[in-house]
Amino acid sequence: MQISKLRNIGIAAHIDAGKTTVSERILFFTGVNRKVGETHDGQATMDFMKQEQERGITIASAAITAQWKEHQINLIDTPGHVDFTIEVERSLRVIDGMVAVFCAVGGVEPQSETVWNQADKYRVPRIAFVNKMDRTGADFNEVVGQMNKYLGANATPIQLPMGSESDFLGMIDLVAMKAVTFTDKERIVGDIPEEYMAAAIEARKAMIEKVADFDDDIAMLYLEDGEISEEMLKKALRNATIKLLITPVLCGAAYKNKGIQLLLDAVIDYLPSPTDIGAVMAHNPQDEERTIQRNPTINEKFSALAFKLINDPYVGQQTFIRIFSGKLSSGMSVFNTNKNKNERVGRIFRIKAKEREEISEAGAGEIVALVGMKHTRTGDTLCDEAQPILLESIQVPPAVIEMKVNLEDKKSRDKLGEALAKLCNEDPSFHSHFDEETEETIISGMGELHLEILVERIRDEFKVPISVGEPSVSFRETITTSVENAYKHVKQSGGKGQFANTVIRFEPNPGKGFEFIDVTKGGVIPKEYIPSIEKGLRKAMEKSPVAEYPVVDVKCVLVDGSYHPVDSSDMAFQLCAAQCFKQAFKKANPIIMEPVMKIEVNTPDDFIGNVTRDLNKRRGRIENMRRFRKGSQKLDGFCPLMEMFGYATALRNVTSGRANYSMEFYQYMPMPAVKQEEIILQRQKAKNV
Repeated sequence: MQISKLRNIGIAAHIDAGKTTVSERILFFTGVNRKVGETHDGQATMDFMKQEQERGITIASAAITAQWKEHQINLIDTPGHVDFTIEVERSLRVIDGMVAVFCAVGGVEPQSETVWNQADKYRVPRIAFVNKMDRTGADFNEVVGQMNKYLGANATPIQLPMGSESDFLGMIDLVAMKAVTFTDKERIVGDIPEEYMAAAIEARKAMIEKVADFDDDIAMLYLEDGEISEEMLKKALRNATIKLLITPVLCGAAYKNKGIQLLLDAVIDYLPSPTDIGAVMAHNPQDEERTIQRNPTINEKFSALAFKLINDPYVGQQTFIRIFSGKLSSGMSVFNTNKNKNERVGRIFRIKAKEREEISEAGAGEIVALVGMKHTRTGDTLCDEAQPILLESIQVPPAVIEMKVNLEDKKSRDKLGEALAKLCNEDPSFHSHFDEETEETIISGMGELHLEILVERIRDEFKVPISVGEPSVSFRETITTSVENAYKHVKQSGGKGQFANTVIRFEPNPGKGFEFIDVTKGGVIPKEYIPSIEKGLRKAMEKSPVAEYPVVDVKCVLVDGSYHPVDSSDMAFQLCAAQCFKQAFKKANPIIMEPVMKIEVNTPDDFIGNVTRDLNKRRGRIENMRRFRKGSQKLDGFCPLMEMFGYATALRNVTSGRANYSMEFYQYMPMPAVKQEEIILQRQKAKNV
């Protein structure tokens, strides 16, 4: 396969916009499936997990390979629910282009904005597909307007719908100036009906004006009223799309098989191949400042990024990788730069969701799954050991909600540990730890649904009988003032003693996490003990001495200290640093930080007052209100997560079931002093019980 004929694309959108239905139709029309799978009856190929089929939503991103017009398309269908943002994040890191699906009724919704911003961060070119044009309330122009207003998309319609709602017949291809209608499985291309001709000419003129801003040849012909050919227009649209200057917009009704073939054509015509994206930038592992380029050819040294792990009951752990350069063959040895270890590639698979096709080799630009990786995790770089590089990793959002897990059968403790380890490997936004004091296992993740599904998987997949407590908020603590503290750790017990002395300055480090800097001079503490001090500090920050929550955003500057040639040791300096931190923390005006959620509520005008009052009671802050459509509005704002438990029921009650909402993690923010005291008291009571 020529690299120029390869398309690595993702399909992303807000929940219920119809991403998985679009994916299923793509699989049908490209011949991957003989029949169409439906989300609502649990038969979707891409939603193959039991939990996805039961809920009719996508939970894990699924990869699949299809062929269209002599091109290979590697397609990744991603979740729309905010609890699974990590799935979108890691998919966007490895794709070259994206199809953003919008509901013709709902328009730009909260998760649409989140996904769009993630795609902006990774500079992913995209085309938009306005789906559900056959639904009551569908409005193509309104969605295009919202894309420009809320996303800054420079949305450029390359199609014009013929009718909408129950009268949706098909669309006009503004590039070819042809009308396209559909039978059950076929598209029929014909002349534009007379009643749509004036609107089509106007829309094509607007499209050419947009493209002329970025293409001098088109601009010249447009000003001179010259003939602009279809090929010339396609080339200009493609260049502008790849440079992120415009977003071509298409329309259709995926469920009714309308518009999918044209969408596939657009993927080939306008979205980039790996060669269009060009060289990937990487770092030299020995010198972070030095960048290295890897071109997307099989002649370069091998480099790839692991972006997903899944446990398959038949072949074991599968590691999904995107190959950026070079060639990979089964049995080959590759170097994991992050773990500083060699890995031997066992088997290579092309993936069709839950099915696999074994191949002997894969080249630059491809997305494949490997079996046999022992050390590789999400975000790790695999490369040639002779020329190691470090690719940009994948950002993992912080866990904001936690839950206690108890075993119903104590004999299953080892099985639970094994299940949690596998799930943590698969999903970097999921964490678990064992609390020695309470002898309870705590799991934490991105939201209630996220944890609910993982608990189901522990029971169903791993056959571990567990019960769970109520979800609770995952708080953090930090300091607000700088404090310098000296601590000397001395212990004599007959034989060899313990000695360590550290002077450390602790400073607030908002939004930058933990930082450790050594500014000591003259070898007052030997170099081999510096990592021990950092390790001791990290360990101590796992649980604060005040409310026992993890401590974040602290810069630790090692200023001075001393050691004993005989009694000093790695453990002595670890213990010394931990105690130094615990003493200083209480003096540094510590505060509790709580996760604050970005929320959006869609409500009819009649209930604005009720919704606003209810959010105010929850310490919510409304930033703005905007007209959503006639008779209803969208409220944007922020609210602490701890106040949002049970909000779905409360919203139904105050709006007679006519409003809906969505929320996503925004950031950790300081909690009001009164609330902090309540939380600390609750923690102390729970400890004394």
